[in-house]
Amino acid sequence: MNTPPSDPLAPYLRPAPVLIVITGPSGVGKDSVIAEMRAQGGSFHFVVTATDRARRPNEVEGVDYIFVTTAEFERMIREDELIEHAFVYQQYKGVPKAQVRQALAAGKDVVMRVDVQGAHTLRERLPGAVIVFLAPASVEDLARRLRGRGTDSDRQVETRLETARAELALAGAFDYVVVNWEGQLDQAARQILAIIEAEKRRTQRRPVEL
Repeated sequence: MNTPPSDPLAPYLRPAPVLIVITGPSGVGKDSVIAEMRAQGGSFHFVVTATDRARRPNEVEGVDYIFVTTAEFERMIREDELIEHAFVYQQYKGVPKAQVRQALAAGKDVVMRVDVQGAHTLRERLPGAVIVFLAPASVEDLARRLRGRGTDSDRQVETRLETARAELALAGAFDYVVVNWEGQLDQAARQILAIIEAEKRRTQRRPVEL
């Protein structure tokens, strides 16, 4: 008996989930944009980053970050439990593998938030990931946001701005750049949701392999 040919349109009728990495300088609004994407009806699994830094008053354990001790984070590194990790501003941050594997296996789109250093690592390790660089309208705009948070000293703000200038010069190394204009958070969220839908219909997509 002849085997019927497979449907060439199957990958587009039932597209595989997308792994979206949102990166950008500190203070650009990555968390706010992701929250707005959910508010607009985005259905995805958000990967909660692990960190050894202290929890801020408005942050929720397991929602904003997974807060661990430095010793626990270093154990995770040794046992290869992280897709990537970095030591930035004297703090560890890393992306747990298990969350991503489970969500993709369940057919869910995955959204990940990492710093620019981490995004470069993911570019090499996960070529199937789609990386969106979230940018401020200007360095001055970013400075206002950082100072408005009230969580950093003037010296820390200047350090973050110095790093941000270098990071903004690397924006073109990623797949997309979305500008988070002041007062237009909804627009940035809509653009990233549109990227997710467009990527599902891309031909010759690279698989995500962990």
